[in-house]
Amino acid sequence: MEHTQLQQIAKTVRQDIIREVYSAGSGHPGGSLSAADLLTALYFSEMRIDPAQPALEDRDRFVLSKGHAAPALYACLAERGFFPKEDLVTLRKIGSRLQGHPSMKMLPGVEMSTGSLGQGISAAVGMALAGRLDGGSGRVYTLLGDGELQEGIVWEAAMAAGHYKLDNLCAIVDHNGLQIDGRNEDVMNVMPIAEKFAVFGWNVLEIDGHDFEQILDALEMARKCKGMPTVIVAETVKGKGVSFMEGQAGWHGKAPNEEQAKQAMAELGGEL
Repeated sequence: MEHTQLQQIAKTVRQDIIREVYSAGSGHPGGSLSAADLLTALYFSEMRIDPAQPALEDRDRFVLSKGHAAPALYACLAERGFFPKEDLVTLRKIGSRLQGHPSMKMLPGVEMSTGSLGQGISAAVGMALAGRLDGGSGRVYTLLGDGELQEGIVWEAAMAAGHYKLDNLCAIVDHNGLQIDGRNEDVMNVMPIAEKFAVFGWNVLEIDGHDFEQILDALEMARKCKGMPTVIVAETVKGKGVSFMEGQAGWHGKAPNEEQAKQAMAELGGEL
């Protein structure tokens, strides 16, 4: 798929993120918007998946370790055809399949229930190891937040992945520099990210997480890397695409009001 096509899909995904969170009256727009390009590349160019056969045996699997970015995941799954787009506005409502954090029991295409930070990458490591033991050809991808790296379980998982040389595993860090309480470096400094993964035996790639050429090149390099897992450290902007949300920690976990939602949609080329 051409980069221009991916850019247009990512814009649609961002529009849907705003619709979801506005309709719910709660949610996490900032980190969903920063991850939109990364998830678009995975779901529309990289991963071997089939919405008509969501349980295909040798499919690639994706685990959203930063489970609070569920609006971005749901937007991609709906756009890819896993469920009707009309369902997006039911986010966080009673009885909806679109819970505030992903549930593997409620929605096709969701491989793991996540929300407790650090547990997603841990599950992804287990999936990759199981895939190797089963002789499967599917790859496993997982997306982490940079604030999530403050969880000790992340590094236990990273150690295990390096030890078992899981070259069928690709982790992506959405490095937007902000978390709910402010800048990562003020809350609990996670730097240097690349060097930490490297000492655990990972192949480390650093990219602009909003540049599709760099994203796709990195995913290709991850596929070709043998004998070690790959982590892609993607530099991103929290709230990307909406001027008043960009680089603002306050938009980590709150919904826009009607006026703000209309402005966001206008900036993204859509209507509320």
